[in-house]
Amino acid sequence: MSQNLCEKVWEAHSVRELPSGQTQLFVGLHLIHEVTSPQAFQMLRERGLKVMHPERTYATVDHIIPTDMRDRPFLDDLAEEMLVAIENNTREFEIPLFDMDDQRQGIVHVIGPELGLTQPGMTIACGDSHTSTHGAFGAIAFGIGTSQVRDVLASQCLAMARPKVRRVEVDGTLGNGIYAKDVTLHVIGALGVKGGVGFAYEYAGEVLDRMSMEERMTVCNMSIEGGARCGYVNPDETTFEYPEGRAHVPKGADFDRAVDWWKSIASGDGAEFDDVMKIDGGAIAPTVTWGINPGQSCGVDDTLPRP
Repeated sequence: MSQNLCEKVWEAHSVRELPSGQTQLFVGLHLIHEVTSPQAFQMLRERGLKVMHPERTYATVDHIIPTDMRDRPFLDDLAEEMLVAIENNTREFEIPLFDMDDQRQGIVHVIGPELGLTQPGMTIACGDSHTSTHGAFGAIAFGIGTSQVRDVLASQCLAMARPKVRRVEVDGTLGNGIYAKDVTLHVIGALGVKGGVGFAYEYAGEVLDRMSMEERMTVCNMSIEGGARCGYVNPDETTFEYPEGRAHVPKGADFDRAVDWWKSIASGDGAEFDDVMKIDGGAIAPTVTWGINPGQSCGVDDTLPRP
């Protein structure tokens, strides 16, 4: 039986099965930022632990950076405290930090792809729920909590239950003025904000095939809003073109070998899924949310529910 991408990547990074039934899963790339990391580093100090793989860990500052007055110290005392903490922690534990004076600094879900850190077939973790964004590149990427940030820093592993996989196929052609955000809101509106609990979403179909990497990132970013543990798109030529030449991507013949492997981890013909959802892309209208969560969405030509 052919395997889907999630199964292939999971098995490639599985260290062992734990007594709990969970998998001890190796994390290939750990991204950290200033909000969810301070307590994790403190827990390492309290236990006398070091960061196991600092070369697989990258830090940036993005959550509390002011958009207007960027002079230090910040007017917001808590923001300043967080920034000082990540500066001190990355210095002490010898982790690269992309700070405000570094041209590589940016939104944590964006710098990974821009720098070529995010690559197909990887397992990626970050203390931010929208880490599923990286799944656009054919990676299995999880948002994690602070205690799990500690675990990855200390062991480069997570204890995780293997998710089921739902294939979301969007075929046909999107109408004029319909974009990636409309697609993902349509999916969440149909399945609900808890519809993805326990699942990884594999996004596929003609509409996804035609999307740019930025559009695929938009779709995968919202997976968590539908309750899914992660979301991904199988790597293809669009995927391979994006990272070529970026800082952390193999060069020359090594890049060609990497592409060969990236192709191999895509879901095979005849791969099985726990559930399949089929959507006619031509039937998706411009979609808006009308309530307090993304599941409360509808097309602009629909009628809002009565209060």
